[in-house]
Amino acid sequence: MSPARAGSVASLLDNTAATERSAADPAAAVLVCLDFGDDGYEEGVAEIARLASSAGARRSQVVRGKRDRPDPKLYAGSGKVEEIGLAADGLNAATVIFNHILSPAQQRNLEKALGRKVLDRTELILRIFAQRAKTSEGKLQVELAQLEHLSTRLVRGWTHLERQRGGLGKTGGPGEKQIELDRRMIATRVRMLKGKLEQFRHRRGVQRRARSRRDVLSVSLVGYTNAGKSTLFNALAHAKAYEADKLFATLDTTTRRIYVPEAGQVVLSDTVGFIRDLPHSLVAAFRATLEETVRADLLLHVVDSASPGRAREAEDVNQVLAEIGADSIPQLAVWNKTDSSGLEPAAERDEYGRICRVLVSARTGAGLAGLRGAIAEAAQLRRHAAQIPDPFLNPTPELSL
Repeated sequence: MSPARAGSVASLLDNTAATERSAADPAAAVLVCLDFGDDGYEEGVAEIARLASSAGARRSQVVRGKRDRPDPKLYAGSGKVEEIGLAADGLNAATVIFNHILSPAQQRNLEKALGRKVLDRTELILRIFAQRAKTSEGKLQVELAQLEHLSTRLVRGWTHLERQRGGLGKTGGPGEKQIELDRRMIATRVRMLKGKLEQFRHRRGVQRRARSRRDVLSVSLVGYTNAGKSTLFNALAHAKAYEADKLFATLDTTTRRIYVPEAGQVVLSDTVGFIRDLPHSLVAAFRATLEETVRADLLLHVVDSASPGRAREAEDVNQVLAEIGADSIPQLAVWNKTDSSGLEPAAERDEYGRICRVLVSARTGAGLAGLRGAIAEAAQLRRHAAQIPDPFLNPTPELSL
């Protein structure tokens, strides 16, 4: 590899395994889903198929299996790997995707055994995020996550050089030196990206402080990917944010100011969707964007009411919220897609008389009036808690004596 190419971070991100078969179909993939006895296995199989489709796989085949524990060398065991290879040959697939987290050594061993590109769940999600990022901030955050993930697996691209050992008593070789150069290059790029993202973070902080001085209620939509957050955002804000029936359709936070009767002006934000086993590098990289969630006054936790795994999905979202420090923010459950689940739109109250769950259909608009009413109640509770005069009850407090 030429020094010029070795000096390019982009080439490292785009680097494919030397074992990848050029004649294989890049739009075909074998999906490996092993059952270790955990709950939600079937939902996981359906989810990885949707993830693969979102990444561009037009043809796929699922290889299943049961194990007590992962194989240390190949994760799936030699017999299952042989079955995976036969499936890949039959499909002429260029890629094998594991619905699991692979160690760098397992990934290298699998690529050597299969002669194809092997992705684990983390790398697949990173690729989807790279495809979806549109704004400058989103692209910077995805690149940061990719580089931090790549730094742990850099040896994969240099196995052909590692065998070149120096002579005359030297124990090192040019391959090891090149790896160190690339690691330093990645570290330099990571520092630069973090510096740029800090500028975005500072800008968001200035905007939040301005809203706080005006006492504007801040509401953030959170939820599992494809729960219908962007559709709900568009319905509430009369906006045109991109929406599609696929995972991670939108990555970048969109914010609009809306008017809610009996609440006044409200700032509504649509954030990136969450998913099971969301890579920690992505959570860390998107922390600046997710601060809109951390600093919100109210979270609308959007749940796909038609999903059979909705309880587990809600739990996964709450785990990510806890990871970013947003688990203490008041939360209102919004069960979306009642037009698909057959549930009736409604606003349900807890034993204290407060609205705790709203059932809506963002697509048809059913139940949105109840949701606006719930937001208004939250705004009034916030004012009373902070002893802030209600502008609708006392529109000119400065003139009161």
